Amino acid sequence: MKLGEKLRYLREVEGALRGFDRELSQQEMTRLIQKELGKSISQSYLSQIESGARPHLTNSSRMLLARFFKVHPGYLVDDPEGFQNELISDVGALEDKLDLWLVSGAERFRREPELHCALLDIAKHADSRMCLVLLSTILDNPGLAERLMEVLKAPAANPKRRRS
Repeated sequence: MKLGEKLRYLREVEGALRGFDRELSQQEMTRLIQKELGKSISQSYLSQIESGARPHLTNSSRMLLARFFKVHPGYLVDDPEGFQNELISDVGALEDKLDLWLVSGAERFRREPELHCALLDIAKHADSRMCLVLLSTILDNPGLAERLMEVLKAPAANPKRRRS
């Protein structure tokens, strides 16, 4: 993956994490970096990086963006030709990719223990794809998710009540 693609991906993820339901714009990103880190980076510089017109970040920009996105600075470089950051066998490759994606997502939400554990539980399940399809089916039925949570959380809230 090229540096520009990684930067666009990180803007997309950051937008979702901040509840925008869309990627952060380059301009929003520059404002947030200034506000949160007290440093500046120009929108035009980000545009040049993302378009590939500028193939490398300066070290100070790499460190700043790594702090902002909370990634290792080494992530903010082009991957070598043919590089894959996943170990995938031919058998079950799609399921393995999904599981790796879920584990990666769980790491992003390490500070939210319930969500972190939920993503890891799905990844560990023998059929994680089915788990996600089941979740989608539950969400398609109005009120079902809330009713299920109420029923499943009740034994934890009331230790005297036993599951049958």
